[in-house]
Amino acid sequence: MVAKKPKIVIIGAGMAGLTAANKLYTCTSSKDLFELCVVEGGTRIGGRINTSEFGGDKIEMGATWIHGIGGSPVYKIAQEINSLNSEKPWECMDGFLDGANTRAEGGYELHPSLVESISTLFKNLMSFAQGKLIQANNEGVDFDFYRNLAVKASKVRNLDANNPSVGSFLKQGLNAYWDFVKDEEEIKGYGNWSRKLLEEAIFAMHENVQRTYTSAGDLLTLDFNAESEYKMFPGEEITIAKGYLSIIESLASVLPKGLIQLDRKVSRIEWQPTETQQSMTNGYANCNNRPVKLHFCDGSVMSADHVLVTVSLGVLKAGIYQDSGMLFSPPLPSFKTEAISRLGFGVVNKLFLQLREDCIRFPFLQMAFHKDDSELRHKKIPWWMRRTASICPIYKNSSVLLSWFAGKEALELESLSDEEIINGVSTTVSSFLQEVNYNNNCNESCNGVDCDGSSNGNEVIKFTKVLKSKWGNDPLFLGSYSYVAVGSSGDDMDTLAEPLPKIGGNFESDGSSSSPPLQILFAGEATHRTHYSTTHGAYFSGLREANRLLQHYHCIGV
Repeated sequence: MVAKKPKIVIIGAGMAGLTAANKLYTCTSSKDLFELCVVEGGTRIGGRINTSEFGGDKIEMGATWIHGIGGSPVYKIAQEINSLNSEKPWECMDGFLDGANTRAEGGYELHPSLVESISTLFKNLMSFAQGKLIQANNEGVDFDFYRNLAVKASKVRNLDANNPSVGSFLKQGLNAYWDFVKDEEEIKGYGNWSRKLLEEAIFAMHENVQRTYTSAGDLLTLDFNAESEYKMFPGEEITIAKGYLSIIESLASVLPKGLIQLDRKVSRIEWQPTETQQSMTNGYANCNNRPVKLHFCDGSVMSADHVLVTVSLGVLKAGIYQDSGMLFSPPLPSFKTEAISRLGFGVVNKLFLQLREDCIRFPFLQMAFHKDDSELRHKKIPWWMRRTASICPIYKNSSVLLSWFAGKEALELESLSDEEIINGVSTTVSSFLQEVNYNNNCNESCNGVDCDGSSNGNEVIKFTKVLKSKWGNDPLFLGSYSYVAVGSSGDDMDTLAEPLPKIGGNFESDGSSSSPPLQILFAGEATHRTHYSTTHGAYFSGLREANRLLQHYHCIGV
């Protein structure tokens, strides 16, 4: 009798799933050791990597950056497959190199020295929160101030019982800055803006950028103590000329046809946490006695010895609640569900807009808004634009513009029509790019913009079409990427990465278990303690679980 090969099913054809499949297949295909299968709920591979086109340019709907080229496996693959250069235009974001035009609501162009002082403050505060040395790159950096702030901040770092957040730390830093410079002269020429209001708005602009970096809709929910665990690769951050999807396609290219099955959405995963459960579970006698059974939305069933789950943390969150339809049967143990519940998973969306051909060349525009509760706000700027930090061409002189949204604004964007988006963005940027007469007598409620919404006779910026991502409401993702929320920690990510049944026994209160090991394994960016929220974190997690299986079958080095 020929012994059956172990069957490994990977759920999800994103970076983590395809990295694992690539490793397992390339290490064992010559020996024909495994029956390997990747099932993907969508109609494409890539997961949260989705390269597309807009206005004739290559763009990224999801993952965009290689976050540091020093040591990044994504950069290494991109080099090997020659994806870093292209003769066709792409979302290379080289406009950032030319510097930003920073304006305050009402159309006031801010002096670079004012912007730089607050930008340096924010950068140094974040560097301290992340455990980095504060850099003295700019004239005017006062080390006594940062040393004193570091002493105050170190006290915050140790207040574990109070669950300090990055948002509260940043607020403390800004207040300390104001105490330090309280005798500084007021500035003139910015209408109804005071120095303090301007500095607060510039600081908030950087906080909004940080929200898109982290996916925390509110930085008050982002855990301060975990921030220093997050690791960045050294070197510049770059985009991929031939598209992020080229990395995915390279990983998948070694897999034989048919190994990846598209449009196969899993509705339930049955597993056997204990020997007793194994004997009570129906149907396994008809499935070659493999311990895990996958149920698909089309009614079909597949059995497996090992299932690697690479779905997003958002899908896991929905899958542990009864009203959403339990993904696991029996339910995951409490140590898993509690970790899943505590960790943060936010929504970040990208908005692309095509400029009308006769519109002016568009700058890299950074926008400093009045506070939401301010009576000085321009009433026609929609609320969902007010925490958008910038809008800029995707490369120098491109007619395709890009803006990022996080949190509730990102979700609102998904529900808006193209016409509503075009009108809202056009109103906003036209008011910011108007030529301001600093001595005008316009009613303050208009902030220098005519009451009909036009820009004091200047041309209103027009757009012809838009394209937006919709990660929040996509049932295959339910969000964008993970973060360590207040009340959680890196330990929760380690817990999420643990396979089931729990190795070494102590499964809940049942004591040791003799169930087949490694029935359910977990990978994905949310399972990597130091590189979460990144494609390389997903890559590392896929390698980790592939190696776990290879070691289990004593075939490392095959």
